[in-house]
Amino acid sequence: MTDLDRTASPAVLDRGGLVRVAALAETWLDRLVAGLAATLLVLLLEVVIGATGARYLFGTGFVASEDLGIWLHGALVFLGLPLCATGPLAMRLDLLTDRLAGRAKACAEIGAEIVVVAAALVLISGASTVASLIGGVSPTLDVPESWRFWPVIGGGCLAVLRGVLRGLAVGRAPATIVLILVAAAALLAVSHRPPLVPVAWPSLVAAAVACLALLVSAPLAHSLILGLALAVPFGARLPEAAIVQQTVSGIGKFLLLAIPFFLLAGMLMNIGGLAGRLVRFASALVGHRRGGMAQATLLTNLMFSGVSGSSIADAAFGAKVLAPALVADGVAREKAAAIVAATAVLPNIVPPSVAFLLLASATNLSVGGLFTGGLVAGLILAAAMAAALHVDAGPARRPAADRRERRRAFFGALPVFGLALVVFLGIRLGIATPTEAASVAALYALVAALAAEDGRRATLAAFLRAGRETAAIGLLVASSAPLVFLLAVDGLPQALADLTTAFGGGPLMVMLVANLILLAVGGPLDVGPGILLFAPLLLPAAIAAGIDPIHFGVILTVNLMIGGLTPPVGVLVFVVAGIGGLSNAAVFRAVLPLTLVLIAALSAMALAAAVLPLL
Repeated sequence: MTDLDRTASPAVLDRGGLVRVAALAETWLDRLVAGLAATLLVLLLEVVIGATGARYLFGTGFVASEDLGIWLHGALVFLGLPLCATGPLAMRLDLLTDRLAGRAKACAEIGAEIVVVAAALVLISGASTVASLIGGVSPTLDVPESWRFWPVIGGGCLAVLRGVLRGLAVGRAPATIVLILVAAAALLAVSHRPPLVPVAWPSLVAAAVACLALLVSAPLAHSLILGLALAVPFGARLPEAAIVQQTVSGIGKFLLLAIPFFLLAGMLMNIGGLAGRLVRFASALVGHRRGGMAQATLLTNLMFSGVSGSSIADAAFGAKVLAPALVADGVAREKAAAIVAATAVLPNIVPPSVAFLLLASATNLSVGGLFTGGLVAGLILAAAMAAALHVDAGPARRPAADRRERRRAFFGALPVFGLALVVFLGIRLGIATPTEAASVAALYALVAALAAEDGRRATLAAFLRAGRETAAIGLLVASSAPLVFLLAVDGLPQALADLTTAFGGGPLMVMLVANLILLAVGGPLDVGPGILLFAPLLLPAAIAAGIDPIHFGVILTVNLMIGGLTPPVGVLVFVVAGIGGLSNAAVFRAVLPLTLVLIAALSAMALAAAVLPLL
């Protein structure tokens, strides 16, 4: 309960029964939505695995499987809307609100809740309009096209309900909750106004509103949706119905289905003990060298990248498993957390990579080409960090493993290597689509997890968590799509191209300007939104300057991944520090040397990519 609520309603403390009922209702609503998301994820996996098996075993397939998978994924994302306002993937910017106290902090919290509810109302209103106007039937599924938008309405209503329950559960006065609902409805009414003050670039108005919402710690996706709606009175040609159509079509790509499967595979690998086998193998190889467990942590992340594809998942795993081992090896807790966070950059660079899947979806670049470029870049970054860890570490503390121990560790980790090789080569050689390869990885990890001790309960938890993360990532993709469209309509890509031309227009200058922009936005913006917003803007200028688009895409991704280690957001630092119970500021300080090493390696790769067109 905030100070503002105490002021508004001194009797709120007497409503303990209402608070308990609301808290219980909120908990059950979260469980219901999480269970629904997990169920849809199971169905999605069954559809894709069934279609993949039919294709490779029987030379046939389900005609409607691709469309059904896209519809199920969309339903999972939008029905999971109530889950997307919390957690690391909500991308809340707490830099300002953490410094506030008393009524100021209370006002900021209420402002964030208004943004969440207003965004949900925008989706409800826009989806209702589209569902009532759209006609036709899906040619493959033989169901009305309007059904695609009903999950948006349902998820929006559940999000509003959860906002009300959350307010009651934390002891907010009913008058404050009514104020939030009225303010959100007023913002919705403003978005219905005809153009009042047309501006040259309405997309910048949308971005400015989103930034203001982020300052009060509103979730990023909700801030983007509200910003788009409030840009309409300033001349944006994107009313609510069009916003919803863009959000739905933004996740309507079969390629994006690979993301939940790789997330699920990484989580299930932990349960099945396969990730632990990689740790033992890495320790057997390099644990006796200078920097022992630090080098083993780096090698584990490099190898585990081949199946998890998620830096956040690997950072969480490393904080739970690798950080305590580092501390036991004599490394300070903050430094151990910093090593885990820095080495967790690799899983979104070494294939398979969720970041590259998002990049391919946003730019139509080749997934196989990006994976090959990411593998090279990942090895370069790993070599740079290995050198830095070697120089910074003290003498070796562990005896070298004998040949028999290394052989045993290698054969124990062989199933993981085989799976990673099949996934990479299957995608690179065009034998399987990324989604098919990801589904095979998820199925393999599922079998391993179910065979583990207490595997059923842990597997259920993995599906629940993967469903939440899928909804959160999907909503980020969906909410970015209409803003990218509006930026294109406003001519921002051409404006950026003209800017680089004004500075010379050559590949060196284009790469320099692009990297400066990306380093600036990489701090406050996570890799996913950064790719979705800036890749379509910067890539045309890079291509015009003669830079290879695959090389540029890899450089862009590496640049934004380094942002996961820099304040104010630094999502990898936040995850590791949160799990380890450490101060974010202390981990940011400890990770600075490795961050500078990564920036130096990035600069060398960017220089090479810019020089190649000149040769």
